[in-house]
Amino acid sequence: MEATFVLYPNLTALDLIGPFEVLASVPVVTPKFVAATLDAVRSDNGLVVQPTHTFADVKSTDIVVVPGSGHWKQVLRESEELVTWLRAIHVTTKWTTSVCTGSTLLAEAGLVSRATTHWAAREDLEVRGVEVSTDRVVFDGKVVTGAGVSAGIDMALRLVEAEFGEVVAQAVQVGIEYDPQPPRSYDSIPPEITEGLRTALASRQA
Repeated sequence: MEATFVLYPNLTALDLIGPFEVLASVPVVTPKFVAATLDAVRSDNGLVVQPTHTFADVKSTDIVVVPGSGHWKQVLRESEELVTWLRAIHVTTKWTTSVCTGSTLLAEAGLVSRATTHWAAREDLEVRGVEVSTDRVVFDGKVVTGAGVSAGIDMALRLVEAEFGEVVAQAVQVGIEYDPQPPRSYDSIPPEITEGLRTALASRQA
C-alpha cells in the first residue's frame, strides 16, 4: 500500500512526521513525498524535507496525507496547484487525510463536508462550507482529518486500525511508545493564554 505525503513551503513538521512514523511502521506501507518540484521544502520552523516525486509524477495513490501550516492563510492563497492535484488524486485514493490546518486545503478542494482542524483555523473551515468538529479525529467517508499538530499521530493510528485492524494499530502504538494522556484543549485553558496564542498565530498570517 502506498502512502503519499504532501510537501509545500511552510508546512508544520510534526503534522508530517507524526503520521509518517505511524504509517511507515506498517511493513506493507510504502511512503513517498510529493511536492510541486523536487526542490527541498522548508517547514514553518525550519526543518528541510526532500521530495521524492512531483505532483506531475503521481497520478494515483492509496493514501494521501496533507499536513497543515502555521501560515495556513498564506498557504491557501498560494495553493492553486496543490488544490488542483488534490482534487485529481482524491478520485484514486482509498483514504484522503489531513492534519491540523491541512483540512482547510481539503475544504478548498471541495473534498470534505465534516472535519476537524487546529482550533485557530475553525472559521476557515466554516467559511468553506464544512461542518466543523472539535473531535481529535473525524472520519467523513474516506476523508480522515486530525486536529492540531500532535493529533496527526492519533489520526494515523485510527487510520491503521481502520485499514489493518486493532492488533496492528496497537503494535504500532507500542512500537513508537505513544502513550497519550488526556490533552489540554483550547477550551480548558485560561483566556489570557488563548488570547496570547491567538495573537502569536495571527502575526504569522500577515
